[in-house]
Amino acid sequence: FSLTLIDALDTLLILGNVSEFQRVVEVLQDSVDFDIDVNASVFETNIRVVGGLLSAHLLSKKAGVEVEAGWPCSGPLLRMAEEAARKLLPAFQTPTGMPYGTVNLLHGVNPGETPVTCTAGIGTFIVEFATLSSLTGDPVFEDVARVALMRLWESRSDIGLVGNHIDVLTGKWVAQDAGIGAGVDSYFEYLVKGAILLQDKKLMAMFLEYNKAIRNYTRFDDWYLWVQMYKGTVSMPVFQSLEAYWPGLQSLIGDIDNAMRTFLNYYTVWKQFGGLPEFYNIPQGYTVEKREGYPLRPELIESAMYLYRATGDPTLLELGRDAVESIEKISKVECGFATIKDLRDHKLDNRMESFFLAETVKYLYLLFDPTNFIHNNGSTFDAVITPYGECILGAGGYIFNTEAHPIDPAALHCCQRLKEEQWEVEDLMREFYSLKRSRSKFQKKTVSSGPWEPPARPGTLFSPENHDQARERKPAKQKVPLLSCPSQPFTSKLALLGQVFLDSS
Repeated sequence: FSLTLIDALDTLLILGNVSEFQRVVEVLQDSVDFDIDVNASVFETNIRVVGGLLSAHLLSKKAGVEVEAGWPCSGPLLRMAEEAARKLLPAFQTPTGMPYGTVNLLHGVNPGETPVTCTAGIGTFIVEFATLSSLTGDPVFEDVARVALMRLWESRSDIGLVGNHIDVLTGKWVAQDAGIGAGVDSYFEYLVKGAILLQDKKLMAMFLEYNKAIRNYTRFDDWYLWVQMYKGTVSMPVFQSLEAYWPGLQSLIGDIDNAMRTFLNYYTVWKQFGGLPEFYNIPQGYTVEKREGYPLRPELIESAMYLYRATGDPTLLELGRDAVESIEKISKVECGFATIKDLRDHKLDNRMESFFLAETVKYLYLLFDPTNFIHNNGSTFDAVITPYGECILGAGGYIFNTEAHPIDPAALHCCQRLKEEQWEVEDLMREFYSLKRSRSKFQKKTVSSGPWEPPARPGTLFSPENHDQARERKPAKQKVPLLSCPSQPFTSKLALLGQVFLDSS
């Protein structure tokens, strides 16, 4: 029940139900406890619990919740998010730095836990964990997320593809099917969203390399098939409903034409069944046996929302209208909206997934609500005074995590002095040890003059040899005139509201 509340919390605010948002925040503060003997999915806990709590924390002031002094760098929901994330850190203690798929919230990784994890379960942490590190000042979260991303990047095949499942102890691929759907999807999504959120050119370059390989080996007539990751030969000529996020992701990098063509392919499937079946056989033009259901997934509606913001094409509103009418007609029941067990006869299942409230409803509402604060173009904002200076929030350009929890990129800079102070201490320690080794009081050494690394903080999971690679985001120390502003590091290639990489790259 608490998971569903957390997952749907920011939806209440986006739909305008401020009083209910406030009430649920009070309930969560009194009821959530992570010290329980429960096995939890590392991936799901991150995107739903950590992501949901971070989003609600950053939206609290807008919702009229009384925030404590120091917000957004402190607050009860932020502390809950940090506690939940710390419960996941033992999963990252592997030889490769890639996490186990499941962790016990009380005891850590179970001794008999399988080392096989899906690609998405390894590469879907940078949005939440980097946000958490920025707000709390503890780099361990962003560090583990970056190491996991890099290990996946280093594990790609010679033709530039990644498989579906990998052994996190050995780094060997167990399932070698390559595609953009289930088991892989949010890895690609987080490279793009992490690049935009953190203004990180390296993450975007990684995605663009993957995008070339995906176009070369998996795309056929604007459909994306599954292929063998080493040979590029087709292994499954199917479309999965989870792949419908791809046009929205293409829109974020400015590839609108390809996005619309692929979207229209997927929309034809929706028109055929009144929803997207989990699997759709492309050559046969029909559902796949035992994969005929539609659990009210949001991905196609998500893409429609992104593409409508980019193009204003009324076809996208037609999809939204179709979705509302289909869901109301087919799946509405007395106590909610039920999963469609079989799209061929529209039989229902006795369940409703929390992502229906967290994502499907939210994206539908945003598709039809052009004045929602989420769509802010920067014309309005909130100036917040923090212990570290003035901070601008709510100016737009929100980054949705893969569970549709919006993160305000500006918030990552509100508490930056915490990180700067830590880096200054580390720089002083490096210089001290550098001078000590030189055995000279008069020879000045720079930070780069020695290989010394700061000792691991409590909870840090890395050996010194991994530290430099994990902390590549650290900006160079520069002397900046007091009355000048440093230039944006991404040289206008990224814009907050969507279009990315306008040049030939």
